[in-house]
Amino acid sequence: MHELLPDGGIVRKLWVGEADAYRDHLLRLDPESRHRRFTGTVSDEIIVGHAATISGVGVVAHGFFVDGVLRGAAELRHIGSPFATEAEAAFSIELPWQSHGVGTVLLERTLLSARNRGIKALHMQCLADNKRMQQLARKFEAELTFDFGSVVGEVDPPRLTPLSLMREAVADSHSITTAILDAHWRRLFRPA
Repeated sequence: MHELLPDGGIVRKLWVGEADAYRDHLLRLDPESRHRRFTGTVSDEIIVGHAATISGVGVVAHGFFVDGVLRGAAELRHIGSPFATEAEAAFSIELPWQSHGVGTVLLERTLLSARNRGIKALHMQCLADNKRMQQLARKFEAELTFDFGSVVGEVDPPRLTPLSLMREAVADSHSITTAILDAHWRRLFRPA
């Protein structure tokens, strides 16, 4: 979990109270990235509503932060009940940070979270022209199927182990510490 990320960025879980940072990130996406993230055109109001659900039961989100600002995110959402064994993963990365390995790190963290929550099938839907997402899915040996102009990648994460639980616990403790330090840093050195 010591990935090299661009611009000294870090990947950590999003915690309760960070829905506004997630909303702001989604609203900053360029039109093409927004279209690809939501597999279609969506309004700002839809994004605001979607971002508000990030702290819900059955949702785990990881973010890529640069200087305390969320610049990329991955969502893991259970399909159906919060205890279902199927989930969907969705990714968004702001344009300047695309093609720098951020998606790979976000998917690695998402797969670990899925594994530790008993997810047996992780679905990643993307538009047929979204080659970056398809390459990312293939990197993790996803089975891709084409359906009505979109591609669905299914990744079967391995089952949880004591080691996988420990890896997530260590990452979470690092994430909490980083989130607290970022909040204090921004409060102390916020522009006047």
